[in-house]
Amino acid sequence: MKTEQQIQNEIILAANQCGHRLWRANAGKVITKDNRVINLFPKGFPDTVGFRKTDGKFIAIEIKTERGRLRDDQVRFQNFAKRQPILYGVAYSVDDALKIIEGD
Repeated sequence: MKTEQQIQNEIILAANQCGHRLWRANAGKVITKDNRVINLFPKGFPDTVGFRKTDGKFIAIEIKTERGRLRDDQVRFQNFAKRQPILYGVAYSVDDALKIIEGD
């Protein structure tokens, strides 16, 4: 079974090869070597974000392994995203991600 990171890398590569732009998004916070705290995206924010080549529409994709399930904070973001004019979905594979981006 592939790891979430492997699936994510494949999805980012495939989307970018199709002309879309997709990047990894990090959530939570990081503490630097000199003990500064850097806040990243909020918890529950999708793993990848970007835009569709045809119309510039915002893309937000949560990546999961075949056994992966959304955490409560990810469900809250999903509910928020469904009310927005964006492309959002949960992808378990490259095919899933391209369907989210390009439609069926």
